[in-house]
Amino acid sequence: MKKFAIIGVGGYIAPRHLQAIKDTGNECIVALDKNDSVGVIDSYFPNAAFFTEFERFDRFIDKRHRDQGDKIDYVSICSPNYLHDAHIRFALRVGANAICEKPIVLNPWNLDALEVIAGEYGGTVNVILQLRLHEAIRALREKILAGPADKRHQIELTYITPRGKWYLVSWKGDVEKSGGVATNIGVHFFDMLTWIFGSVKTNTINLASPMKMGGVLELERADVKWFLSLDRNDLPDANRGEKPKTFRSITVDGEELEFSEGFTTLHTTSYQEILAGRGFTMEDTRQAIDIVSRARTAEPIGLKGEYHPILKTIKAE
Repeated sequence: MKKFAIIGVGGYIAPRHLQAIKDTGNECIVALDKNDSVGVIDSYFPNAAFFTEFERFDRFIDKRHRDQGDKIDYVSICSPNYLHDAHIRFALRVGANAICEKPIVLNPWNLDALEVIAGEYGGTVNVILQLRLHEAIRALREKILAGPADKRHQIELTYITPRGKWYLVSWKGDVEKSGGVATNIGVHFFDMLTWIFGSVKTNTINLASPMKMGGVLELERADVKWFLSLDRNDLPDANRGEKPKTFRSITVDGEELEFSEGFTTLHTTSYQEILAGRGFTMEDTRQAIDIVSRARTAEPIGLKGEYHPILKTIKAE
């Protein structure tokens, strides 16, 4: 049984980590979140210690290690994006391994520093890239790799997941903290696409705003036109309704990739792989981090050259 700490236990994604820790037969010893609406812990680890102040959380882990010789094995990191770097460093300093939600960091040079620190402390840093474990996506990768090496595939990625006015007020609406739309809701798709179709040759941005972005990626084996949005007005009519539904579509050479099912257990599968020594590394995520970092600072060129066809119809902010 491995002992876990979790940072950001009050967040949206934390229950999937708690479930994964439980499903793999391990124990969450202590949790941290600046908010105290964290009753969800009771469904998984009711005996876990809980702190709202990082300093007391740090002290608890340090005393446990020094006074009892009982250190934490893993720190699961579910905190806001801009804090991932610091919390990974913390995990390594206390002699634990880190399991971090995506995006692991906001910029590729942050990875360089973390790799040095991980080497100094001898810990591992694992990244949750659960799309790589999805059966439909793995099958697509095998199909592409088995196909003609010189064939260029045509990809369209459309992801519209409506958010209310709260979004721009929260840390997610602050590009310095979240990294913006491409980082916050797109990084896992970019990771998936580069994993399947190879490294990036060009990265062009057509549209960039706080609520939506669109661009074109030229990969080794594919041309990708992508559009990401948090605006419910961009949804197809059938998806709007009283409670707007997320619209997710990826087409490969005109054929829809169906992967809407099979997500519920992917965090548990991720933890199983990590515990078996087969977790995804910082280097695995580098290309996706580079894509979103460049997208954040690029000057949009508008509707010139190639672009996602939806850009002709959506309203700019």
